[in-house]
Amino acid sequence: MGRPDTGKAKKSGIRRLFSWKKLLGTFFVCCLLGMGALYVVYLMVPVPTANAEATMQSNIYKYSNGKILARTGEINREIVGLDKIPEQVQKAFVAAENKTFYKDNGVDIKGTTRAAWSTVTGKGKQGGSTITQQYVKNYYLSQDQTATRKLKEMVIALKVDQNMSKNEILAGYMNTSYYGRSAYGVQAAARSYYGVDASRLTTAQGAYLAALLQAPNQYDWTSANATGRKLVEQRWNYVLDNMVEEGWLQPSERAGMKFPVPQKPKPLPGMEGQTGYLVEAANQELMRRGVSEEDIKAGGWTVTLNIDEKKQKALVKAVDRQLEAKLDRKGNEKHAVVQAGATSVDPKTGAVVAMYGGVGATEHWISNATRRDYQPASTFKPIVLASALENRSETQDGRRIGLGTVYDGTSKRKVVGSDIPFDPENENDRSYGPITVQKATNSSVNSVYAQMIVDVGPGKVKKTALALGMKDGEDFPEAPAISLGVMNASTLDMAGVYATLDNHGKLVTPTLVKSAEHKERTVRGQNAIGGQVISRESADTVTKAMAGVVRGGSGTNAAGDYAAAGKTGTSENNRSAWFVGYTPELVTAVGLFGEDPKGNQVTLTNTINRGRANGGGIPAKVWGDYTTRALNGGSDAQFDLKTDGTDAVEPDPSRTTEAPEEPTDEPTTASPTTTPPATEPATTPPTRTSDPATTPPTPTEEPTTEEPSPPPSIEPPDGGGPDPEPGGDPTGRPTRSTTPR
Repeated sequence: MGRPDTGKAKKSGIRRLFSWKKLLGTFFVCCLLGMGALYVVYLMVPVPTANAEATMQSNIYKYSNGKILARTGEINREIVGLDKIPEQVQKAFVAAENKTFYKDNGVDIKGTTRAAWSTVTGKGKQGGSTITQQYVKNYYLSQDQTATRKLKEMVIALKVDQNMSKNEILAGYMNTSYYGRSAYGVQAAARSYYGVDASRLTTAQGAYLAALLQAPNQYDWTSANATGRKLVEQRWNYVLDNMVEEGWLQPSERAGMKFPVPQKPKPLPGMEGQTGYLVEAANQELMRRGVSEEDIKAGGWTVTLNIDEKKQKALVKAVDRQLEAKLDRKGNEKHAVVQAGATSVDPKTGAVVAMYGGVGATEHWISNATRRDYQPASTFKPIVLASALENRSETQDGRRIGLGTVYDGTSKRKVVGSDIPFDPENENDRSYGPITVQKATNSSVNSVYAQMIVDVGPGKVKKTALALGMKDGEDFPEAPAISLGVMNASTLDMAGVYATLDNHGKLVTPTLVKSAEHKERTVRGQNAIGGQVISRESADTVTKAMAGVVRGGSGTNAAGDYAAAGKTGTSENNRSAWFVGYTPELVTAVGLFGEDPKGNQVTLTNTINRGRANGGGIPAKVWGDYTTRALNGGSDAQFDLKTDGTDAVEPDPSRTTEAPEEPTDEPTTASPTTTPPATEPATTPPTRTSDPATTPPTPTEEPTTEEPSPPPSIEPPDGGGPDPEPGGDPTGRPTRSTTPR
């Protein structure tokens, strides 16, 4: 009998078919074929001629009417030999990018494969290139993130490594890399970031420039946010630690190093006056919309701005007439600290039609229009009111908050209902007694708005602020103090917030770039008008409140032959002074900032005028001068307001105590701990003997709120002023002022 079939014969056949000898042979054949293919590619891919930056073009920037504003694109680079660069600075670049540079053959197979696979699979850009590969990419190839380009880069890098010395490759890499600030090459970078030639760079400075290459725009210390600064410091430490590990830096020397903060950027030639500010702001907006800084610097763009040439010139003239003509910047140290910034926006389109960045981009590079390092002060109060109206908030004793609601305007009054103590002082320590929200807005009474934000809830106010367009929500805490605008904001930010109010609560995002065209792509202007972020009734009620500020409050210097609403602001220690306001057609934010030659914030007190430089002074005058010019002398347009009804009636004057007509010299000693009891509203508006809606006051040369001035040590953030009649007539349609300009 035959032996039973156990399947061993089949298994033996499979083993014979896939024996280890055959598998090994197949593996070697595949390797030989792969090596052969790579060799063929190696032979077929030549080292191309250098592209350098020979094909780079200028960028053209235009006004909205098509007239050319500026041309840029000249490469800021000076080639220097490696002998001009300190050895430890050279080693810092190697430590940052490619520790094996002196030992490898110019290619990191594993890293390149990983980067190529990431590109092919759509997982985004990845690093992995050696210094040689990066030099090849910069000098011979394009910046395209494709598998084909990565393969060419690897092959050419192998050939370059065979034909050039490591020193030549390193010098080429350091001279062709882009460092931000329009600086190509280590020499331009050394001058831009530290004001020295590359030969004078310290090891710490060299490590920063090496770290910068990973993300030039994000890692520029002077413009980076808190996250960016943290990341670049980590990268800087990584570079130095690698140098110690490789034996290129002594641990003792490393231990004593401090982060070398770079100097503020300076513009390239040709960016004088407002041009440099506008070009830089346009570039920053393009980057926010997905155009890389490298693509912008590569040139070939035609960028059309929303800037209206006529309005732009009007804004510059207004600043020159109302501010610069009164300053002696070279001969007076106090005058030299005054900086001005402004942004003007069309509330119907969101277009930034004019922007003032400072005395000139070649003299003061940081744009005062877009900087966010100063407090907006009491220009934040309308946001508190908007939040109160939107949330239908009530006082501590249950009264709905509106323009006729009575609060206690006693200076240094302690807020009620907050776990965080707060008792702000009104301007000049003036106490108002019982005062309506309208009057408190007119005179910017700190104690009233401090209590109001507690009544609403700081968290709700912050949410409203962000919805209206305030930036950097992490910048301010949820505390009563934010009622006085203690966070940071730019004139661009505040113009956007007020434009949203002017636009009846529909979000307005200020947009500077109308379009940007390139032969390979076109970037159209973004949709600057968003959805309803607060109700029309809430927004329009705030507008009516601020119309009273211009008509008979702290902002009368902004009045003109147009309907206007706005708010003054003067920050703590008088470091900034603001006026932000709007007509039905135009929104403009004007700010003054105190800044010494080293870039430190300083007080504006006793600079442009004796005492405080209030928002109702120069900022309001600049605003009025510009608005009159921008509107061709005036406008018949009126606000179309649909208020929420809380402004319909005001308390019976017989049941409230009017504030004194003159500021008190001493603060009121009694500080009530509760809000005044509710006052029954009258059924009809009270008769006024002098209604500012029909009889606008004539602005004086300087606001009365500026005299007398308290000592700087006790200056509060804005607030307080003359106690005019409530602004706005009962219909909610402010009467146009006829005050001559």
